[in-house]
Amino acid sequence: MAVSVVMPALEMAQDSGKLVSWFKQEGEAVRKGEMLLEVETDKAVVEVEAAVDGILTGVTAKPGDVVQVGRTIAWLVQPGESVPAAASPSPVPSQQAVAPPAPVAAAAGARARGTARISPKARRLAEEKGVDIGRLTGSGPDGEILAADILSAAQTAGSAFPVSTIGRLMAERTTQSWTTVPHFFVTRIIDAGALSAAREQMLPEVERSHQVKLTHTDLLAAIVARTLGKHPRLNASWTAGGIVGHAEVNIALAIAVDNAVVTAVIPRADRSTVADIAVLRRDLTERARQGRLQPADIAGATFTISNLGMFDVDAFTAIIVPPQAAILAVGAIRDRVVPVDGQPGIRPMISMTLSCDHRVVDGAHAAEFMRDLANAIGYPQLR
Repeated sequence: MAVSVVMPALEMAQDSGKLVSWFKQEGEAVRKGEMLLEVETDKAVVEVEAAVDGILTGVTAKPGDVVQVGRTIAWLVQPGESVPAAASPSPVPSQQAVAPPAPVAAAAGARARGTARISPKARRLAEEKGVDIGRLTGSGPDGEILAADILSAAQTAGSAFPVSTIGRLMAERTTQSWTTVPHFFVTRIIDAGALSAAREQMLPEVERSHQVKLTHTDLLAAIVARTLGKHPRLNASWTAGGIVGHAEVNIALAIAVDNAVVTAVIPRADRSTVADIAVLRRDLTERARQGRLQPADIAGATFTISNLGMFDVDAFTAIIVPPQAAILAVGAIRDRVVPVDGQPGIRPMISMTLSCDHRVVDGAHAAEFMRDLANAIGYPQLR
């Protein structure tokens, strides 16, 4: 039975996506679970798996096309099967971006047009490294440009700072947020002694049962999610129709990758154990740094945590990720001299700054959330 390949919806409020590349040639066999195409959204470039076994045919979208979500762009058919007669016509791009190099799927046509053949991996590397493939001669069969050719060219490219596709998306997204969302900021300096003690207590058990190293970020994701349950205004979004609350608490974690930052989601974090959060955080981080995040990994976030404590940053402010209402910026835990029972004492303190969308959250809402978050960190209940 023929199965349509459609432009997927990867995030809230997404109405279109840009096709970056096909990983398979038309007429080539595809296995269920194999990477089939690469799609760009406002937040990231995501690889999409084939839903079934089949032969890729009826491809109607090319790299660079921006296609409406849900529109059929190809079919997976069984041997001897044809594209259904009622198949939709070729999609008309809602806009035309600068197209990436022609995929390997069009090798013969590319040679006829004088366009270089290039492997999918090399194409991604070229975008990340800022290498102009039009100036390269490939070392592969028939002059195909390989990943090694891109790396070699990047090493001799001088001191230019390449901007990856994800880096460009991040720049566009943060500019849009900063210029259209009315930000305000609330900061608390919180005693992290109980948080660190809870981590040390739980660390051996979690390592033994789940083979993962527990981090402060894991604990904070659990605590923040549980606190958001008491403050639904912070777990809401601004839309054209007004403020919309979310039934689930899905915590996005900011992850540093080459030349960019991506956010990956811990779904229903308020109902997840700390150990389960730690396992998913580790897996998401590994896949993000390998460029292999899946659509479900970036979808549905309702609140974001950005932790720079591991980089020895004391404090910072973060830019909201629309349509979320807030983002929490977390600094390093530092020993500071603070009042303890009326006397100077040294305590491990952590700085947290909440960035809020003033259309959704006012100062009182933000202050109450930070007060309850500070109390939860001071007396963590994570079992």
